[in-house]
Amino acid sequence: MSDTGNSDHDEQRLFSPHTMIWRVDREMVLLLAGGRALLMQLAHPKVAAGVADHSSFKDDPLGRLHRTMNTMWSIVFDDAPDAYASLERVNEIHRKVRGAIKHGEPLPKGMPYDALDAGLLLWVHATLVDSAIVAYDLFVRTLSLDDRAAYYEDTKKLAYLFGIPRTNVPPSLQAFDDYMQRMLDGNAIDVGPTARALTREILHPRPWILRMGGPLFSLMTVGLLPEHLRAAYGLTWSKRREKIFQTLAKSIRTFLPLVPAPLRIVRHARAAEKKLARRS
Repeated sequence: MSDTGNSDHDEQRLFSPHTMIWRVDREMVLLLAGGRALLMQLAHPKVAAGVADHSSFKDDPLGRLHRTMNTMWSIVFDDAPDAYASLERVNEIHRKVRGAIKHGEPLPKGMPYDALDAGLLLWVHATLVDSAIVAYDLFVRTLSLDDRAAYYEDTKKLAYLFGIPRTNVPPSLQAFDDYMQRMLDGNAIDVGPTARALTREILHPRPWILRMGGPLFSLMTVGLLPEHLRAAYGLTWSKRREKIFQTLAKSIRTFLPLVPAPLRIVRHARAAEKKLARRS
């Protein structure tokens, strides 16, 4: 189990620099799996409805992704007061996200949804955890089973901070893997028209400044998705695209150690590590 306890140097933060969540989440390259996490979240019709009804997702889908990740980075790396402030901002947004499923979705019209529902919170959290592990394995280095277990133990603390009851959170890495498989194989995950419409905004962003990197982000997003979700979204894939995807992934992993820290390490982690270094 990973150590989430505090030392003299990190008593003012929620996670110690010695934890696996610190080591993994400090890598900026994990953003390449952000689209995967978003599409997995939207595959739940209630999540898709909440996003469509209560956010500016259509106008700025990748901006929403960055804001989500910025919040996660704050909670993991910032001093405790800033981390709790970021957590409260998210909770305040979630308290306002409630409504009913519209006509034409996989769920019956009028079925209520609430962003504070423990099941929805767990699914959104789980997609971020699963995507981080997948991305780290592919782009940074392969995590050992012990490292994966330690990372998962750290993310359980995150789940509790977001108000997910302990009884809902899978108690072990194996239980988490089983939960992900049950969700993906079960009836709760069912891609509807709202999710497909939102996905087009992710894969083909309208702001011109995002269009240059759009093809790369789209390739990575579709390539990282579980195969049956790819099909459910109607996203095409081929042996040629798979070969390009694997070649790019290997290149990123090879050259990542040469990337300067300001480009490789997320800003929150760099600031925290500098602060800790001055104290030592």
